[in-house]
Amino acid sequence: MNSNTPQHYQDSNFEYPKHENAIDLRELFSVIWQGKWIILAITFIFAVGAVFYSLSLPNIYKSHALLAPAESQQQNGALASLAGQFGGLASMAGINLGAGSNDKTQEAIAVMKSREFIGTFIEKHQILPELMAAKNWNQDSNVISYDSELYNAKEQKWVRKVKAPFKAEPSQQEAYKVFMKNFTVSTNKNNGMVTVAIENISPNLAAQWVTWLVEDINQTMKQRDVAEATRGTQFLEQQLAKTNIADIRTVLYQLMEQAAKTIMFANVRQEYAFKTIDKAYIPEEKFSPKRSLVVILFTMLGLVFSTIYCVIRYVVRKIKK
Repeated sequence: MNSNTPQHYQDSNFEYPKHENAIDLRELFSVIWQGKWIILAITFIFAVGAVFYSLSLPNIYKSHALLAPAESQQQNGALASLAGQFGGLASMAGINLGAGSNDKTQEAIAVMKSREFIGTFIEKHQILPELMAAKNWNQDSNVISYDSELYNAKEQKWVRKVKAPFKAEPSQQEAYKVFMKNFTVSTNKNNGMVTVAIENISPNLAAQWVTWLVEDINQTMKQRDVAEATRGTQFLEQQLAKTNIADIRTVLYQLMEQAAKTIMFANVRQEYAFKTIDKAYIPEEKFSPKRSLVVILFTMLGLVFSTIYCVIRYVVRKIKK
């Protein structure tokens, strides 16, 4: 071997010197043990703070309704039988012969989640203060209390201070975002059942809003189909007046019959888009927050933070020496 090679490379038993500021495992445990009172104190502070914080959070209640698509199978079958032959003409008339029950269900769910529907729902039922400014719910009196910095309940006036382009009274866009955080619609892929759920600080409001949502979506879908069928009938009547060909007139009469059936079914059925299998109920137990989990997480955070603090303090002092 080259004689110029440093000695410590030639010695196979050579051990690289440890950095003087490094901390081994034994020393780490020693540091933690020495700072145990600081760790306990900080952890205790975090735990107490977590208790007060969790108790300050209002209870959130969740109510839901289980729905089934209310499309008439007989009507769907009749429409489908015409769809293959007269689908093009029906589309021109505004009569959708090819839409199945699943398509109508997905359409109703999409409408229910739309900004227009939610905005109309909030305005119709006058729930903007409960949605945007509710602070607490008194179980004994069943009364909602509002955040005085946002809404003056006595004068029924919005007093919140915001910068332009926002106004004191929340806009429909703001209300929509908040509503969607507390509103869920889900479909069971196995059986097609639809669940509509609302979370609110008041169990009564949660159940009431779900009930209103189901009623309103049924009414909205009914009005949409009736309006579409009415426009289709008018179009077909115009086409009927323009032709004397017997076969075409027969087709037009059949399409008009289906439009008339759509209007008839809509006027007869109250639950037009969805049938209620399990109606909304007033929940007795809160859905959230999980206060015990909040306390545990904050306590663990305090333990980790205090331990890191003790280690960093020891390392800084060691470096300064």
